[in-house]
Amino acid sequence: MAHTPHELAEEFPDHVEKMSEMKVSNAHFARLFDEYHEINRAIHRAETDIEPTDDFNMEDMRKKRMHLKDEIYGMLTG
Repeated sequence: MAHTPHELAEEFPDHVEKMSEMKVSNAHFARLFDEYHEINRAIHRAETDIEPTDDFNMEDMRKKRMHLKDEIYGMLTG
C-alpha cells in the first residue's frame, strides 16, 4: 500500500502515545480519529487518481479533514 500523507502520527508525533490511550478510553476521540483516517485516505485516493473527484468535493473533504484535525489536536492538548 502506498504511503498516505497527513497521518495523525506524523502530524502530532509528540502525542502518539496519548492518541493510543485516548482511542481506548474516549469513545468520542476514537470516533474522530477513525473519521479523520477515513477522510484522509479518501483524499489520498482522489489526489492519486485512484478514485478521482471534482474540485468542489476535494475542497469539502480537505475542510472536513482540517476541522477533524483541529478538534483532535484540541483534545490532545486540552
